[in-house]
Amino acid sequence: MPLSSDDQLKGKVAIVTGASRGIGKAIALGFAAQGAKVAVAARSENQVRADLPGTIHETVETIQAQNSQGLAVPCDVTDEASVQNMVSRVIEAFGRIDVLVNNAGVAFGRSILETPLKRWDLVLRVNLTGAFLCSQAVLPHMIRQGSGSIINISSLAANDRDKGMVDTGVAYGVAKAGLDRLTWGLASEAGCHGVAVNALKPVKVVDSEGMRLWSSEEERQGWTSPARMVACALFLARQSSGSVSGVVATDDEYFAWHGLQLSPNPQPEGGRPHGS
Repeated sequence: MPLSSDDQLKGKVAIVTGASRGIGKAIALGFAAQGAKVAVAARSENQVRADLPGTIHETVETIQAQNSQGLAVPCDVTDEASVQNMVSRVIEAFGRIDVLVNNAGVAFGRSILETPLKRWDLVLRVNLTGAFLCSQAVLPHMIRQGSGSIINISSLAANDRDKGMVDTGVAYGVAKAGLDRLTWGLASEAGCHGVAVNALKPVKVVDSEGMRLWSSEEERQGWTSPARMVACALFLARQSSGSVSGVVATDDEYFAWHGLQLSPNPQPEGGRPHGS
């Protein structure tokens, strides 16, 4: 019997990194609304800027207000011990991990000559090494289950030869290009264990608090809602290596190829710069 529209992920456990705001928060709320138990992972335990709201605890409070289960887990995805602790806490609380969304990201929109080494390293560590560490930590659990889905939030910046729609800096594009390659490699290695690995790229800039903070109202014309990313993530979360895996595609492509539709009740938006 097919699942109803509000329990597509019933019984599943998901980890979403960078879920205190933006795309990550929207996906976390979307998963919870479809019956998943969601671990909200990020460094944002407290709001550090008045003009940039969002914490892991606020996201979990919203999940719980939906009568769903959420777990706030402080995590620095660039730190192996922090990642391992995060995964251990999720296993202790929920007993399994079915979905990992590698969404944590940071950009530095300056030219190469204006990019200090510490900024270059930070962008690569958060966007690429973080996804590697989180994937490496959850894979043993997924392999034991014989199932799982890893979703990497990538960007068209990986393909752009110039600044693209938003100047996120060359380091960001390099990291996202590496994330695409990581997606293919993980899909190849994990496929025999039933684990799907895919990447999702927004075609348009995703409207969020962070992007609004750094952009004018005129620049925001034509941006898209996080709801499209949520719909794609819900689809990818239900995949296995025998269905859809090893795909690096945009939200438009997933919608066209698989007949996806927007939820009639889109989740609240949040803010982190990923759509470039």
